[in-house]
Amino acid sequence: MKFLVDNQLPVALARWLSQKGYDSVHVLDRGQGQTDDRQIWQEAIAEGRIVVSKDEDFFLLAMRPADSGELLWLRVGNCRTQMLLQTLEQAWPAIEQAFQSGQRVVELR
Repeated sequence: MKFLVDNQLPVALARWLSQKGYDSVHVLDRGQGQTDDRQIWQEAIAEGRIVVSKDEDFFLLAMRPADSGELLWLRVGNCRTQMLLQTLEQAWPAIEQAFQSGQRVVELR
């Protein structure tokens, strides 16, 4: 799996995914901090990346008929980076299994 982490999430999340062995990049690493969500979405699809975001706009893009993009939608609310990473660590086996089974949108609350 490959990931593209959205702007409102910490760069540390992209690094955490990389440490787990995944190809992961943050939009800030690409100089795309102000890039339109639709462009980020299309680039992620073209590169076979799962978008990681808290932004509902990506959920709406993923729900369009015939869309092929994948989304890890983080709905955990505002929290410190360490708490976010701990939450992901606990949920990661289920998240990984969901994507491997073909689920395109995985929501973490």
